Amino acid sequence: MIARMWRGWVRTERAHEYVDYIARTGLVGYRETSGNLGAEMWTRDLGDGRTEVTTLSWWESLDHIRAFAGDDISQAVFYPQDDEYLVDRETTVTHHEVARRPA
Repeated sequence: MIARMWRGWVRTERAHEYVDYIARTGLVGYRETSGNLGAEMWTRDLGDGRTEVTTLSWWESLDHIRAFAGDDISQAVFYPQDDEYLVDRETTVTHHEVARRPA
């Protein structure tokens, strides 16, 4: 199993809006792709007017991630309204081999 992680930052006053937006776009896109084993979104108020948003998705294989992200799986996937919300973002993602799952 492969875990795929991305982070972006939004203004805290718009964090709930962005979470709702990504739930309707990114998380649905993950879950509708063959080989996706689930996805979550986490937020963390940084106390400086920004909230960090992290998405984490689990995949059966790198080939399944390619079906979602395209040939360069290291590049983040963005959605049409991301620019309205994001004040900063990672343009790449990290992939991790899941060595052990919770019991």
